[in-house]
Amino acid sequence: MAAVPNEAAPPPKPLHGGALVLLTAAVAFSTFMEVLDMTIVNVAVPHIAGSLGVSPSEGTWTISSYAMASAIMQPLTGWVAKRFGEVRTFVASVLLFVVFSMLCGLATSMPMLVFARLMQGAGSGPMVALSMTLLLSSYPKERQGIALALWAMTVVVAPIFGPILGGYLTDNFSWPWIFYINLPVGLLAAAITWALLRKRETRTVRMPIDMVGLGLLVVGVGALQFMLDNGNDHDWFASPMITTLGIVALVCLTFLVVWELHAKHPVVDLSLFRQRNFTVGVLALSLGMFAFFGINVVFPLWLQTTLGYTATWAGLATAPVGVLAFLVSPLLGRNMHRLELRAVVTFAFVMFAATSYWFSTFDSSASFSTLVLPRFVMGLAIPCFFIPLNQIYLAGLPATDIASASGLANFFRTMGSSMSTAITVTLWEHRGTFHHAVLTESVSPDHPAATGFLQTAGHWGLLSRQVLGLADQLVNREALTLAVNDVFFGCAVLFVALIPVLWFARPPFGSAGGAMGH
Repeated sequence: MAAVPNEAAPPPKPLHGGALVLLTAAVAFSTFMEVLDMTIVNVAVPHIAGSLGVSPSEGTWTISSYAMASAIMQPLTGWVAKRFGEVRTFVASVLLFVVFSMLCGLATSMPMLVFARLMQGAGSGPMVALSMTLLLSSYPKERQGIALALWAMTVVVAPIFGPILGGYLTDNFSWPWIFYINLPVGLLAAAITWALLRKRETRTVRMPIDMVGLGLLVVGVGALQFMLDNGNDHDWFASPMITTLGIVALVCLTFLVVWELHAKHPVVDLSLFRQRNFTVGVLALSLGMFAFFGINVVFPLWLQTTLGYTATWAGLATAPVGVLAFLVSPLLGRNMHRLELRAVVTFAFVMFAATSYWFSTFDSSASFSTLVLPRFVMGLAIPCFFIPLNQIYLAGLPATDIASASGLANFFRTMGSSMSTAITVTLWEHRGTFHHAVLTESVSPDHPAATGFLQTAGHWGLLSRQVLGLADQLVNREALTLAVNDVFFGCAVLFVALIPVLWFARPPFGSAGGAMGH
């Protein structure tokens, strides 16, 4: 293993003043752009499918191909950054993202769009993890809490604005514009980052490529992501294809863990899990993200499919969660060194649990203002969840491991989100079927309320078949509402269950874990 001559060079001094502000803006916007792209496409899928002459289910490949490639590249971040340098890797990642964003907009067929999204996802993989690494290494140690707060703010707010911005651009322009908006943002971010940091490149280490580990990672994560994205459409393990994908993912990822723990130059550094704080932090982040993302997926779905909200209004009902998150993040970041971080995350989980339970009490007649209030309150918990957990899992790690740790943590955060989408939507549908069956038992001549409704509907001049159809619609509406209540209640229970896990982390957590060592 041969290192370049700058191995013994002292770490560069932190940036100050205008240079630090510029870098923060460039890195924040590139992170915002990448995370935004994971959700901005969701609302445009019907338009994309219609434009390219494919079914909506085929249109979802634009989402799954991006997520799959991004998930594969995230745990590779540490290896790539050590091999080529953190600054070069980040700038190249941003430029690749921009190039393939343009190709996505220019796509004239679904295979062309899926390939461009696949490559866009691969380019985006290291961006989020390295954006945090570059910010931490550029900030003075006493202000690294602020850096983490700004980073977390962009990661949290972007998915909220994604559906709103995607819907607006699709409705008022055309779907390629959801990709074209990345061009000016990405090019500017890459230019500023390179101009400020090109002389602050990290040392590089020439390491052989662990081809076995890389192959197991690509096949294992690819199969898992494809299974999660398509399982619900194929009735999960009733489908031979989904079962096969599940077995392939299990076998490959199991062998990956065994291989990487004994490989001389592992492509994914699993030795990080020997650090207690990293393990506890990543576990709490992944499962917390599972519950948080489940709420954010099912809530707008319920509004649109059950309560008749448009995509824009569902986005507006979802967005207030970002208000307090945006306001509180800088305050929290500035005072991180004074706080007991485990208590801060405990507060976040209590708030998440309380608002999730609050959601579980709503019925189908809930007004817009009633639905928006708990979303607004929930925003208070978001920075208290993301910012301290990032500091906890980085605690005690040397500067050389920050990129690997951040990449691996982001991988588990992404997989937590993917699993949450698959499991919560399936659970919602299954519980909806169950509640529909239970409620239907009450629609009988023996039930006074049912008899009264059928008689009233009959007076409206409706045929008996139309009356029964209307009754079925109302039953379905209530069944899906009861089902969404079940999902919210389950998320509340998970948040409470995670609280004891946090307290296995061992202080001190320092400033960004004290990891940067400047």
